[in-house]
Amino acid sequence: MDPLRSVALLTITGILSQLVGFVYRVFLTRMAGAEILGLYQLILPIYSVLLSLTSVGLTTAVSNLSARYEALDNRRAVYQVRGQAVKLFFLLAILPCAGLLIFSDGASVYILGDARTRLGLMLLVPCLLLTGTENLHKHYFYGTGRVLPAAVTELLEQLLRATLILTLLWYLRPGTAEGAVGTIVLGMALCEVCSALTQLVLFRLSLGPREKLPGRDLEPPILRRQLGSIALPLGFAALLGNLISSANAVLIPRLLVQSGMDQGQAVSAYGVTFGMTLPMLMLPTAFLSALGLVLTPKLSQYSALGKQEAIRRQVRRSVGAANLILIPALTLMAVLGSGIGVALYQEPSVADHLPLLALGVLFSCWQSLFTYVLSGVGRQGAAALISLVCDLLQLTITCLTVGRLGMAGYAAGFALTSLLGAVLTWGVVSRETGLKLPVFSWFAAPTLAACLGASCGDLMETVLLRGGLTALPAAAGAMVFGLLLYLAALQAMGVGSGRSDGLT
Repeated sequence: MDPLRSVALLTITGILSQLVGFVYRVFLTRMAGAEILGLYQLILPIYSVLLSLTSVGLTTAVSNLSARYEALDNRRAVYQVRGQAVKLFFLLAILPCAGLLIFSDGASVYILGDARTRLGLMLLVPCLLLTGTENLHKHYFYGTGRVLPAAVTELLEQLLRATLILTLLWYLRPGTAEGAVGTIVLGMALCEVCSALTQLVLFRLSLGPREKLPGRDLEPPILRRQLGSIALPLGFAALLGNLISSANAVLIPRLLVQSGMDQGQAVSAYGVTFGMTLPMLMLPTAFLSALGLVLTPKLSQYSALGKQEAIRRQVRRSVGAANLILIPALTLMAVLGSGIGVALYQEPSVADHLPLLALGVLFSCWQSLFTYVLSGVGRQGAAALISLVCDLLQLTITCLTVGRLGMAGYAAGFALTSLLGAVLTWGVVSRETGLKLPVFSWFAAPTLAACLGASCGDLMETVLLRGGLTALPAAAGAMVFGLLLYLAALQAMGVGSGRSDGLT
């Protein structure tokens, strides 16, 4: 499939998946409540750590090696790559999964700080094994450019997961918090059974019978060395990052208890921020991963050919276009998102610290954009090091502030460390590409236009509320009005019309 069509498809399915996930969280919050959502969010860092330990590096290795041998028309080797990767994954997963099952009681009490997470932790084991095998097959499709099966099944998987979990909660009606969390993870596991089987069938149909494949078999030790050379450094970096992020997440409820909350209130506050507010703010960022898929290989091509001016032009266009979407979307969410969040989640505290969290999401998006650029010019190591430094700083700020300031301390730390990450990654980008910061087209113009749109949108929301509309339609109408003013202000400043160096 043509790269641009692939990116367009991934963008569309990514946005739809985000919307499905958002609607699912709204219903999950209404059915289970903030405290159950907080307990569920509490076990997810363990899941992320185990995935990074067992499969994150292997999925990238499968993608890269599948692309390499597909280009060489050696599809037998592609088949072997998948087989060796699955074997290595299960070898890596045996000890962590056994340890989680045996020590689930201690992990729930002493690591997560809440015994009610034990059943969910135990049910993570089948989830992990199924998700790992599914992702290995899925990255074969990404590596060989056949994104349609992976993209469509990803969206269908989101729909199936949401349906299964909500149906199980409604049908089983668990009477305890531990039972509710276990029910949610059980729904995830059942969904992964379907997803893993589907990916396996699609893989077999895509390649066909092994004996009829072109190419020649490679020695298994050679393939294992190739897989390890790619997977080990990536997996190690992902593991470190997830360990730091998980420590940050696990500490927050305990620190909130120190600030004066009881355990239930602390878990609820954690669940509101990470299960409601941040997912709502992340909705406008769904296009970023697809942008990275087209930007990184394009920059790699220019870098190999020594086309520095083409690199600078591509970076100016891509980051400038992304900011024209991200800055107004997050500014409007910071001002108007409280009405939307409260109306959807029926949880007043969803609006707490919204502006600071919106800033943090914006700065983290900038860091992601600059990381894509660094990956394209061969400086992935610098981006990974900056990410680890910022994660450590966030953990330090969390420990110092959340016990005294509550979630406001986390929100401030998130915004500060994300800004630092964006500044540091930009510094490396500027040094590597020779690109000077286009302040007006990247930041000043969209920020000024977004502030105008958000302030007028806020006034419009007040008018609509006084006119008798309820919170959700009033906020939605105000957002549309603010977006129109934003576009008009951009046009008046000449951004995107050919007079702005950032987009031409």
